[in-house]
Amino acid sequence: MTDFTTGLDDLAIETPSWAYGNSGTRFKVFAQRGVPRDPFEKVADAAQVHAFTGAAPTVALHIPWDRVPDYAALADHAVDHGVRLGAINANVFQDDDYMLGSVTNPDPKVRRKAVDHLLECVDIMDLTGSRDLKLWFSDGTNYPGQDDIRARQDRLSEALTEVYARLGDDQRLLLEYKLFEPAFYTTDVPDWGTSFLHCVALGPKAVVCVDTGHHAPGTNIEFIVALLLRAGRLGAFDFNSRFYADDDLMVGAADPFQLFRIMFEVVSGGGLDPATGVAFMLDQCHNIEPKIQGQIRSVMNAQEATAKALLVDAAALKAAQAEGDVLGANAVLMDAYNTDVRPLLAGWRESRGLDGDPIAAYKASGYFEKIVAERVGGTQAGWGA
Repeated sequence: MTDFTTGLDDLAIETPSWAYGNSGTRFKVFAQRGVPRDPFEKVADAAQVHAFTGAAPTVALHIPWDRVPDYAALADHAVDHGVRLGAINANVFQDDDYMLGSVTNPDPKVRRKAVDHLLECVDIMDLTGSRDLKLWFSDGTNYPGQDDIRARQDRLSEALTEVYARLGDDQRLLLEYKLFEPAFYTTDVPDWGTSFLHCVALGPKAVVCVDTGHHAPGTNIEFIVALLLRAGRLGAFDFNSRFYADDDLMVGAADPFQLFRIMFEVVSGGGLDPATGVAFMLDQCHNIEPKIQGQIRSVMNAQEATAKALLVDAAALKAAQAEGDVLGANAVLMDAYNTDVRPLLAGWRESRGLDGDPIAAYKASGYFEKIVAERVGGTQAGWGA
């Protein structure tokens, strides 16, 4: 039980500022009541998730969506609310200039604009005390022959090298990948292998970010996790769920067993140890569900999967594997997965002065009614703000 408690204590889930704004699909963005109007209100909402779960101490920013005149003031505001600012996410995919790509664009002027933005994000990291710069590129092509595939990789490498050189001693570059969309023929960083190759070429401060929704159907994500942990290059997760493609649903909603398998590899590989530097983050869009409750539920889902992974009898599993006991080894995993860990997690929360039921406690707190009444006027945050 000591390992169980220690493991849960070490699990910190970063929530994304953009999850608290209005979002939707390509067809419609749905407005909700009480949505934040600026980054300060986003941080205040993120603080509620930590207050009721005890496991969400940081909030990621997205630039330029969360651009403010005084980042030190925003960092102080976060601390005043019991959280800290986390990863800085760059945006080189929404400007019209990036139609043919950002850092891999054939036009050197566009590439310069994109790299300058990435460098601006490192400047913001200096001001906020953030450790991680998270990069996702929508760059790619739609048609064979549209551009030179190898040349685009050269441009990508050149851009990453310049940004990497700007990082401070305690800062990291997280390189995310995505199978497809919005590029459909080639994506310049489509998979973990491409990200890994660029990270190795850059140096030890460059690590891979695994977004659980960015894979082809049937991909064994836990194998990727195990391999990257073994290589010391698993930097972070973007947790979410997918049924079809990059659905960005709440983590654990579509396939809780997959989330358990991933967290089992994290636990087995020592990934919960803060010394490994693995960052656990959410990257989700709460299109129809309440924003703060959606984030609380997501943190709880990650905690439940982790708790089950921590309950795996490692000695029994190792013995069954050594004996070639296929069904016995599988049964050890399934016994842990089929355990109802909710009472254990409720006890863990209560031992730390929290309510055993975070959702019920949040609903009873009156915070939602408060922000609905107070956030009148102004422009609600959403995609692009």
